[in-house]
Amino acid sequence: MKRALLLLAVLATPAFAQQSTLDAVRSKGFVQCGVNTGVAGFSAPDSKGVYRGIDVDLCRAVAAAVLGDAGKVRYTPLTAQQRFTALQSGEVDVLSRNTTWTITRDTSLGLNFVGVNYYDGQGFMVPRKLNVKSAKQLNGATVCVQPGTTTELNLADYFRANKMTFKPVVIEKLEEVLNAYFAGRCDVYTTDHSGLISTRATRATKPDDHVILPEDLGGTLRAVLAVERLVGLVVGHIHLRAPRALLDPRGKARGRFGKSSGGRAPAVDRNGLERITGR
Repeated sequence: MKRALLLLAVLATPAFAQQSTLDAVRSKGFVQCGVNTGVAGFSAPDSKGVYRGIDVDLCRAVAAAVLGDAGKVRYTPLTAQQRFTALQSGEVDVLSRNTTWTITRDTSLGLNFVGVNYYDGQGFMVPRKLNVKSAKQLNGATVCVQPGTTTELNLADYFRANKMTFKPVVIEKLEEVLNAYFAGRCDVYTTDHSGLISTRATRATKPDDHVILPEDLGGTLRAVLAVERLVGLVVGHIHLRAPRALLDPRGKARGRFGKSSGGRAPAVDRNGLERITGR
């Protein structure tokens, strides 16, 4: 089965700038982290407005490694269409959200993919009342999807390959596309399986009223980006030495250092790394 990877992206300041991203982060005293606008388990604020999730943990790990304090992070929610511009403009230092690794992006954005956080795959969710058992029964369906994503491209490829037609309902903001699906404006919602599971569990009034179909479209790679090599090395160092989930919501370490793969990494706060890994 083809799977997908979750992406953490890190960007240097523009080439003409005097400060590197690491220098800028140390100067201002915090990491500005771009995250999804709200996927439970990955990046979403809790009832007190505190961001939680795997993506958030990696932002905290970067802050711990560079600044010695996992709490020195500020979050910028970004849509799929905003994320790369935010990186390229320096609005955020780190992008830790679902972003697909493709050869086109790898060669045209001026960003380097430097690690993998999460394996996933694309799927479909439908209301149970439609009595649909397979995606191959979706000929002529209306499908809610976000623009500027590989999800949108994979959707078109899947229907074309199976000689089916569909009507896309394309909406940029996550909250709005989910509202459209649950209001019945479309028959189907498509995104990564992790997002479908999260959405059904946390957004549906009655989760059992919605079914995630068995097909896995695959073809998406969600990973880590960096322009500046030193920033990429920091993130790579975190991934290599703490490959499991890094921090729980209380900041307690959940992973431990593994053996380094060798090579030189930029200066990081050793105590900060120890706080990440518990060693």
